[in-house]
Amino acid sequence: MADKRDYYEVLGVARDASKGVIGSAYRKLAIKYHPDSNPDNEEAVEKFKEAAEAYEVLSDDEKRARYDQYGHAGLGDGGGPQFSSVEDIFEAFGGMFGGGGGGGIFDSLFGGGSRRQQRSGRGADIRCNVTLDLEEAAAGCSKTVEVARNELCDSCDGSGAAPGAVRESCVRCGGRGQVVQSAGILRVQTTCPACQGSGSTVANPCVDCRGEGVVSKQTEIKVNIPAGVDDGTRVRITGQGEVSPQGGSTGDCYCFIRVRKHNVFERHDDHLVLRIPLTYAQFVLGAEVDVPTLKEMESVTIPAGTQTGEVFRVRGAGVPNVHTGRNGDLLVETRVEIPVKVSPAQKELLRQLAELEETEVAPERKNWMDSIKDFFSVAEEDEQ
Repeated sequence: MADKRDYYEVLGVARDASKGVIGSAYRKLAIKYHPDSNPDNEEAVEKFKEAAEAYEVLSDDEKRARYDQYGHAGLGDGGGPQFSSVEDIFEAFGGMFGGGGGGGIFDSLFGGGSRRQQRSGRGADIRCNVTLDLEEAAAGCSKTVEVARNELCDSCDGSGAAPGAVRESCVRCGGRGQVVQSAGILRVQTTCPACQGSGSTVANPCVDCRGEGVVSKQTEIKVNIPAGVDDGTRVRITGQGEVSPQGGSTGDCYCFIRVRKHNVFERHDDHLVLRIPLTYAQFVLGAEVDVPTLKEMESVTIPAGTQTGEVFRVRGAGVPNVHTGRNGDLLVETRVEIPVKVSPAQKELLRQLAELEETEVAPERKNWMDSIKDFFSVAEEDEQ
């Protein structure tokens, strides 16, 4: 451990450098000391490994904290990561260069494929749409949807060749699916235009798929929708996308959820809002009212003297959170109901109430009436 250089010195960054600065410094060194640009140069290979070890530690918050406090001794007996070969480095950090587990930028700059087998292309993702009622979205459900996607051609089993014909290695790219073009001191790798990246061609293509190896089909797939999804939620169905003509992994299907507007409830995140009409008597005297939830009826106590617009909460009667499973609440908002038609008996009682209000005026109403009288008194004085 004593002969190891300081990792910050290796990457040429300050000790308080951000992760972005550390990553950028490593990329520059990795390209500079890449073995393909330094053939038969063991010193460059060692510097390539040294830079990778420094990045492996300084890009990890926990390891970096131990290194800052204890130096190489804080990283264990080995004094930090040990890469036995350049291939180990590609496997560990190839993804940060855009390759998703391969060499990424190394492939583009140096031709790639000489040190490891290139990955086959992944099948494309597809999408579908599902419309649900609020009850279905809250409880979760299964739906069967029909989608159009590319599947392997049955006639040629995905080879793209007519019966009896075989695919041959592409002459243009030598079967690699990529061609390298020189740009000054750099070499840039692009998809082979002759074989479209497949690495092979066929002189006698399959009639059904026209040599593509895949055909479009209408297929039914089952979508398991979790409880609590909301309008606009996206559900991923792994492996139900399009197949890869190159033999890679199958893509995914993304199901976009639309929830219909409900006639009774209004949804706000995991809560449901229910607006109920109450009579004047219920507001004044109080009442026990039954309100609907998504599952059953619940009793809500309306205290005497309740004002219109007040909200009462029924806990746990909302929609489950799609991530935690915890239910939101039902929010019951009160509104005064003014009857359009009343019976003669009701009219008589209302007249008696009106007379009683005029005789025994509440303090708020008396103050309001006094202000009206004062207003007209001032107006008469001004006219005089």
